[in-house]
Amino acid sequence: MALLTGKKLLITGISSTRSIAYGIAKACHEEGAELILTYNNERFRERLERFANDFGAVGVIQLNVASDESIQACADQVKAIWSEGFDGFVHSIAWAPREAIEGSFLEGLSREGFLSAINISAYSFAALGKAFLPQLEGHNASLVCMSFLGAEKVVPNYNTMGVAKAALEAVTRYMAADLGAKGIRVNALSSGPIRTLAASGIKDFQKMLAHARDVSPLRQTITIDDIGRSTAFLLSDYARGITAETIYVDAGFHAMAGQVQTDEQKE
Repeated sequence: MALLTGKKLLITGISSTRSIAYGIAKACHEEGAELILTYNNERFRERLERFANDFGAVGVIQLNVASDESIQACADQVKAIWSEGFDGFVHSIAWAPREAIEGSFLEGLSREGFLSAINISAYSFAALGKAFLPQLEGHNASLVCMSFLGAEKVVPNYNTMGVAKAALEAVTRYMAADLGAKGIRVNALSSGPIRTLAASGIKDFQKMLAHARDVSPLRQTITIDDIGRSTAFLLSDYARGITAETIYVDAGFHAMAGQVQTDEQKE
């Protein structure tokens, strides 16, 4: 039997076939889950409907996490499809203005940009958990969000997004403590750098990618399929003992001190 047979899961954040959320939806579908997909605005609707066909999804719902009304409307539509509740969701949503993810942290800082990044990248995870809670109770549900090493280490040009990801990881722990008595698990998955459309907006991302490949113990970069399979595990009953954690899926990059490789290591 597949890992997620019988599970009903909501996947947010797919924008293209290069999205981390696309890799997650693909893995969850392959492992037998029934899916609902969300899209941010009408520009993505037709594309998400195509993906829904690929994954046999039972619904495609608009979700703008910057709007409380949109979050509640999404919750209502999910309930209309899965009237008896569902088994978890994936939060793969993040945003910061371009000037906040390049160059100097302080030079790119603005009150509006900072608050927007926190709102969309961190607050929204908790807001979705609150809105969906009545439908998740009694299902031993699993909630997973996407983080990055910039949440705890200074990553050049990541800046305000690093602060937002740090907030997201804190939200994960507090949600886990709040929901654990209800049998609901909450975890963050911290991926290595991945060549996605969103990552292309980070200055010098190619250098970051090459550095991660050269320094990580596995001497490789991570793919959306790697993240998809790891997320599917966290959503499954095989991970019933894991909550309030930030799980690294980065080929071991987070454990290294950034040393330069010797010729022997390169070989």
